[in-house]
Amino acid sequence: MRKEIEQLNKIFDSRLRIGIMSALVVNESMNFNELKALIDATDGNLATHLKTLEDNGFIKVQKGFIGRKTNTLYAITKAGEKAFRSHLDALEKIIKNLG
Repeated sequence: MRKEIEQLNKIFDSRLRIGIMSALVVNESMNFNELKALIDATDGNLATHLKTLEDNGFIKVQKGFIGRKTNTLYAITKAGEKAFRSHLDALEKIIKNLG
């Protein structure tokens, strides 16, 4: 089990980051307000966690406009999807070993 625990990624220790990554792994992209509503986060809290995921190369950010309003889209990167799936696989192995 120690090996599996070492395979867990500290970046995904946060419930909000797991929520963000889960949403982006099944959606091509989502905007800030969609993510905020889905994971029930405040603007500041969501922005902080999105920045951490972006800084680690797990998500990409595309800023644009819809009419005159800004629209920021977030999408998972290939590296982000790989890291997240590895994290989930390690969690699954830990759970199976405890049963």
